[in-house]
Amino acid sequence: MNVSYRWLSDYIDLSGIPAGQLAKMMTRGGIEIDSVPSRNAGVTGVVVGYVKKREKHPDADKLSVCTVDAGTGEDLQIVCGAPNVGADMKVPVAVVGAKLPGGLNIKRAKMRGVESQGMICSARELGINDKLLPKEQQEGILVLPSDTEIGRDILDVLALDDSILELDLTPNRSDCLSMLGVAYEVSALTGRPLNLPDTGIHSAAEVTSDYVRVSIGSPEHCSLYTARYIKGVKIGPAPQWMQNRLIAAGVRPINNIVDITNYVMLEYGQPLHAFDAAQVAGGRIDVRLARAGETLETLDGQERKLEPHMLVIADAEKAIGLAGVMGGANSEVSEGTTDIILESAKFDGSTIRRTSRQLGLRSEASARFEKEVDPDRVRAALDRAAGLMARYAEGLVTEGVAEAEVSTRQPAVIELSLSRVNSMLGTELSALEIKTILSRLQFKVETRGEDVWKIAVPSRRGDISRDVDLVEEIARLHGYDEIPTTPIEGPTTPGSLTKPQAIRRKLRTILTGAGLHEAISYSVTSLPRTELFAELAAGAKPIALAMPMSEERSVLRTTLIPSLLEAAAYNLNRKNNDIALFEIGNVYHTDETTLTRLPHEKPRAALLLLGNRRTAAWNRTAEPVDFYDAKGVLEQAFDRLGLSGRISYEAARPAGFHPGRTAAIVIRTERGSETIGYVGQVHPETQREFDLPDTYVAELELGPIYEYADAGIEYRILPRYPAIERDIAVVVDRGVAGGALTATIAASAGELLESVNVFDVYTGERIGGDKKSVALALVYRHAERTLTDEEVGEAHARVLAQLEQSYGAELRK
Repeated sequence: MNVSYRWLSDYIDLSGIPAGQLAKMMTRGGIEIDSVPSRNAGVTGVVVGYVKKREKHPDADKLSVCTVDAGTGEDLQIVCGAPNVGADMKVPVAVVGAKLPGGLNIKRAKMRGVESQGMICSARELGINDKLLPKEQQEGILVLPSDTEIGRDILDVLALDDSILELDLTPNRSDCLSMLGVAYEVSALTGRPLNLPDTGIHSAAEVTSDYVRVSIGSPEHCSLYTARYIKGVKIGPAPQWMQNRLIAAGVRPINNIVDITNYVMLEYGQPLHAFDAAQVAGGRIDVRLARAGETLETLDGQERKLEPHMLVIADAEKAIGLAGVMGGANSEVSEGTTDIILESAKFDGSTIRRTSRQLGLRSEASARFEKEVDPDRVRAALDRAAGLMARYAEGLVTEGVAEAEVSTRQPAVIELSLSRVNSMLGTELSALEIKTILSRLQFKVETRGEDVWKIAVPSRRGDISRDVDLVEEIARLHGYDEIPTTPIEGPTTPGSLTKPQAIRRKLRTILTGAGLHEAISYSVTSLPRTELFAELAAGAKPIALAMPMSEERSVLRTTLIPSLLEAAAYNLNRKNNDIALFEIGNVYHTDETTLTRLPHEKPRAALLLLGNRRTAAWNRTAEPVDFYDAKGVLEQAFDRLGLSGRISYEAARPAGFHPGRTAAIVIRTERGSETIGYVGQVHPETQREFDLPDTYVAELELGPIYEYADAGIEYRILPRYPAIERDIAVVVDRGVAGGALTATIAASAGELLESVNVFDVYTGERIGGDKKSVALALVYRHAERTLTDEEVGEAHARVLAQLEQSYGAELRK
């Protein structure tokens, strides 16, 4: 919001408070002022001149020699190159000695042999943004109104001796999107009285209801609609003072009718619209929702396809305007307009915001309606604009207002006590001081007890609804720098990570150290993606978004793997063929079809591997990743987190995974064993859907890991005594897991066994189609002495006996 200091002075006496000082006061009071630029870009010595005569230059086709009366007592001869200069014009004249923006000094000069005693100026040469001028004034010299006084300083004529307060408003202070709102604020800060504009109207004998009737067909979207009828208007330019103020606010003047609606909008914060009454069929206006398939050409010349949720202003036949956003071209005020229907209304802010966003059509009007306008100014702004049209467009305002009102808003009444204010602010303000501050804000205060008040908040301050809002108003007007400083007291504790935070951080370190890159994906996905890995989703129902950005991002994710598959496909399409990713994030589960409570947010970690673990070189072949790479990364993480003794793997066939290359990740707890995730190859059909080669993934719940992870490290001395190694190869059924064999060996060998590992697995016709040979390496060691062959042989015999008893194992010959 750009606020003209001169314009603001109409409503409140600013004598003794220069613009810079006022900006500091407002900023300290909570309304930040970004800057205070001057409208004068460096103009001195420019006055109003009257072109008495224009003649063609004797030696230049595009130059004119003008005789100009600049009020100096003698006529000046000025050579001008503007094509629009002519006799009987009032123009800005820079006399000899004048200065213009850019360091230009005006001197006597000869142009093609003809002396020039000054310069006739364009708006751009005066430092004015010519894009803010009426279209007919954007080229050539600036032509002034014919009644402008000759010799008058152009700074005064064009109001260039002014400063602009550039307000940086927060969304809650929409009351300052108007000159009167800013005036109320300055009045409260300075304690000076307000001078509100006159809204009186001299009405004609005719009655408004004979010309226009209004109705509200959608009461939930419009609570008040008012209209006045103005007859016999004459379309022309607005007075210069009004154009000056519009330009200062960044609004381009158009004609007197449109300029008056814009002027009052800036003054009151209440958007208005003027319809050409001759184009309003039946003299009837209805505020309704758009019909299916309805279109409207707006004032910017664009054909708009309307949706049924959009609010329109319609006559008896058609839509003539987008309510609160922009008028229609079919009812636009033109040079031939004689009668006006003037609109002022209170539209629902959320409706206007939705329409404006969907159409990509943001206007000064929509910006104000979105933040809710003051309902008490709807009629006042209508009367103010009608009075100005009667004065500056020679219109006759008919008697009465055509209006429809479906609801009224009661002013907020808030109870506040002296103790509440002082306890929150840490001050010792008196009751008189607080009542004085509230009266400066124009709030009505009613005493309801000892130092307890009922405060009626004006409708213009829609941001105030609770007692804390009133306390804030008191604080900023009293002065934030006047509030005493209170040292913070109390015990302090050092900050630290929670156990889940520390585990997530350590897990990231482990996985990145293993060569994986962290991915951060959307928490929303498509409905088909939630059905890919049913066991990981644990039967959760999809949770749909109320306003999704697209079908691909319409529900909350129930697993992490689909997001990693999308990331892998994206990278693969860009020739990144060796991919190693992981993600740590939340999934969202609920058992409700229609949500009545918040879903469960479950922390999870997932990883994905595809391509080669080692690329090909002159001395080696490429090695593709496989199941054991993914499992190995997990084992490394579990070992670093102190969980290796609790974790085991069991063959599994969950949906979405390869049925023969997948394992369930099982954790042993005091409650028993539970599956916390899966590791394996993605099912070939799913790989084809994503256009991926063999891909290995894992996903696990982090909740049990948070509970049982142990960051402690056990240290032991290096062994002093030699170990004895024994290798065995046993033939067992193909269904016997290697992990089961190693667990049985560890349990039967006793404390002498240091380690056991599978180092070979063989299948083939030599040992039978339903059998396999598993070779294991056993290491025996005693911490305090050297073992004998007899001790090792005894332990080894127990191992063989137990394997034979448990699995029918036979030593391979």
